[in-house]
Amino acid sequence: MRSRQRAFAAVMRLLLKCLRLGRRRRFKLVRQAEQLWHYGHLCLRSLLYNSFTNGDVVLDSLFEPVYWLVDHVTRWFGVVFVALVIGLTSSIVAIVYICLLPLILQTYTPAWICWHLAYGHWNLVMIVFHYYMAITTSPGHPPQAKDDLTGVSICRKCIAPKPARTHHCSICNRCVLKMDHHCPWLNNCVGHYNHRYFFSFCLFMTMGCIYCSISGWEMFRDAYAAIERMKLLEERLQVAANQTYYQTPPPTFSFRQRAFHKSVVYLWVLCSSVALALGALTLWHAALITRGETSIERHINKKERQRLQKNGKVFRNPYSYGSWDNWKVFLGVDMPRHWLTRVLLPSPHLPHGTGLSWDLPPCVTKQRMPLLAL
Repeated sequence: MRSRQRAFAAVMRLLLKCLRLGRRRRFKLVRQAEQLWHYGHLCLRSLLYNSFTNGDVVLDSLFEPVYWLVDHVTRWFGVVFVALVIGLTSSIVAIVYICLLPLILQTYTPAWICWHLAYGHWNLVMIVFHYYMAITTSPGHPPQAKDDLTGVSICRKCIAPKPARTHHCSICNRCVLKMDHHCPWLNNCVGHYNHRYFFSFCLFMTMGCIYCSISGWEMFRDAYAAIERMKLLEERLQVAANQTYYQTPPPTFSFRQRAFHKSVVYLWVLCSSVALALGALTLWHAALITRGETSIERHINKKERQRLQKNGKVFRNPYSYGSWDNWKVFLGVDMPRHWLTRVLLPSPHLPHGTGLSWDLPPCVTKQRMPLLAL
């Protein structure tokens, strides 16, 4: 009996020892797996570590294929967009000359005729001049000779010094001086040398569309009512043709009248739509010019302003001279008569500076405030 108890106790001790060994081996394997996981995670982070990496960089990397597609589509369709602008503008001008101008000469008073002829042709000349200059003027690029070029940073795409306010355009594949954006409707970048042409085109095109919308409101209402009467008459004629075997009478509206009414409706709808869309864009750029910023600098300055605000500092834009002086610098107004010769009349004058350095323009009335932080 005792021998059986001793044998059973020996077996139980052996079983407990095996369980302890298995548990120790299992814990050892778990620890080894955890060490391998942490080591692999550390290696991966060391390979991908970048002090400049943040959420914006990761998001830009994920959307890089979309950016590539948009850049190439915009590059190849730029000519189509320019042709579309020219075609739509030419159609409006043709409708005004063929349909509306004879009516104006027959019904308006001499004073109103002089007003419409003077303002309409002045606005048209300003639109054509500034659009032509905006699409044919180079925005400005850093010189190829890099020995004497002072840059504040290095372009990651060009691997070359990049002057202040210069940014790389992925569509043009070049750095652009004082780049604002790449405009597909110009098939060109908006930069240092053609920024004024772009804004003036937007402004005068908006003014022209508002002028056409206001002047043609009464004509639009009459034309729209006439088109509704034409539709109603066509429905009645169709019903009469189905109910009788006799020949239906010809419509009371001629082809010329139909074309006139539809042209007036087309003109008013297109001008009103462009006035709303382009007017909003013009106001946005006017606000940027008032602050002495470009579209790209607005986002950069916003982030910098938030960063310095956390540190208790105030950000001051080094390229802002005050609201009024910013407009004078942008428009190139050095003396009072330039408001007429350079703003209200077509003028191909160059902007202040070369786009490589930003000295104080002579038209600025006072010095800039010292910078607290940049």
